[in-house]
Amino acid sequence: MSSPLYELKKEDWNRLFPIHLEVHNPVWREIFLREKELILPRISSFSPELVEHVGSTSIPGIMAKPYIDLLIVIPAEHLFNEDLIASMAEIGFTYFLVPKRDDIEAYMSFGKGYNLDGVKEQIFHIHMCPQDNFMVNQLLFRDVLRADERLAKAYENLKVESASKFKNDRGSYLLSKNEFIQDVIKKHRTSTVE
Repeated sequence: MSSPLYELKKEDWNRLFPIHLEVHNPVWREIFLREKELILPRISSFSPELVEHVGSTSIPGIMAKPYIDLLIVIPAEHLFNEDLIASMAEIGFTYFLVPKRDDIEAYMSFGKGYNLDGVKEQIFHIHMCPQDNFMVNQLLFRDVLRADERLAKAYENLKVESASKFKNDRGSYLLSKNEFIQDVIKKHRTSTVE
């Protein structure tokens, strides 16, 4: 059965789900842990290697969209598995393929909580990929910002400025943060290799 989310156009996403930042809420960690406990039994047969809270809600002290982002690392042989997708659908997740682009291999994305009738729900995003996918760098970005309050505040300032400029343009909001994120990843990935 097709999800109504697939029928949304870019303008619909921007209108229904504008960019809105909130002061960091320590409850976000608890929400992540509860969702992780819901997800793990559904995907255990697919040998998940890692289920982590990533994104801005995982970085204490900075404003964030109140969406809970999860990174789930799975073995490459389970990527795009129809039974895995069906298991996630049973607990309310809609699947989206993220196609290959530039240096990022294709991976699986899932969304939950995008209520189209106006009732506010907790929104979750899952990025599901093998260990060698570039998306795994979200862990490095999260850990660097958790350890460096000055850098975390610089990222928060960029997010606040971008949210003001691009409240109804999700794509531009994401792109406006990309250079900062890539610079942090590149600098710290290089320093851990040396």
